[in-house]
Amino acid sequence: MSDLIQTYLSSPRKPTFKLPPKSCDAHCHIFGPSDQFPYSESRSFTPVDAGKDQLFALHDFLGIERCVIVQTALHGFDNSVVIDAMQARKGSYLGIALAPASTTTEQIAKMDRQGFRAIRFNFMAHLKNSDSIEDILALTKRMEPFGWHLQVHFFSDLVHSLTPLLKQSAVPVMIDHIGRVNASLGIDHADFQGLLRLLDDPRFHVKVSGIDRISKVHPYNDGVALAKLLVDRFTEKCVWGTDWPHPNHHHIPDDGNLIDLIPRIADSQEKIQKLMVSNPENFYHFV
Repeated sequence: MSDLIQTYLSSPRKPTFKLPPKSCDAHCHIFGPSDQFPYSESRSFTPVDAGKDQLFALHDFLGIERCVIVQTALHGFDNSVVIDAMQARKGSYLGIALAPASTTTEQIAKMDRQGFRAIRFNFMAHLKNSDSIEDILALTKRMEPFGWHLQVHFFSDLVHSLTPLLKQSAVPVMIDHIGRVNASLGIDHADFQGLLRLLDDPRFHVKVSGIDRISKVHPYNDGVALAKLLVDRFTEKCVWGTDWPHPNHHHIPDDGNLIDLIPRIADSQEKIQKLMVSNPENFYHFV
């Protein structure tokens, strides 16, 4: 595994859209640097390092002041890379952990003090999850006293089988990347309709991140259409993220282009303010 995979553009385009103050990137990752934070031996690839200094520089360039860093499978259950970044920008950067469903109340309490707000579970072929849904649901009962939520990442067709199970969660549920639907199949496809029905439940929320994943080519018109429908219908329940540094992708998106999609999916100042500022502030408990 000696060949390093480049997953991000080192010089993205400066966006034309100016973000409002306290805008939040609610979904991004950190890779290494590997000499300080070694990668998991079970990883599926080895990336070019994308550490906290590069993330901070990108956010400063794009005009992003707040952030939620999602622990990556490249670092497994060792969340120290996220802890390090949260400590460097204390209060304005929070985290989503990777951890087993056996995580104890005491461990959750410690992680909460460090700045974590949830545990993420993957239901994807390339991101193996060894925990049963029953054990994950039991974990949500231990998460509930801390005001945490459950973050889930799944193949789009799993929305149908996971829906009755996720509705048993003791905490709110955040769905990653527009449910990983195939945007080319359109609004009426069963998987997207299943996502809409799930979001009718007040405890469910969605990240309108990954527009560049569910759509193939910039300017991602079919993905934008789905994201806009979500923001229009569920204005209070959507957050946005870059997904930098874009692992396991079919192309390397330009982060400047992603910023310029925001006024296309949130077509008023009120919707932009909720999507980028107030929704993540309230959901993740920024102070």
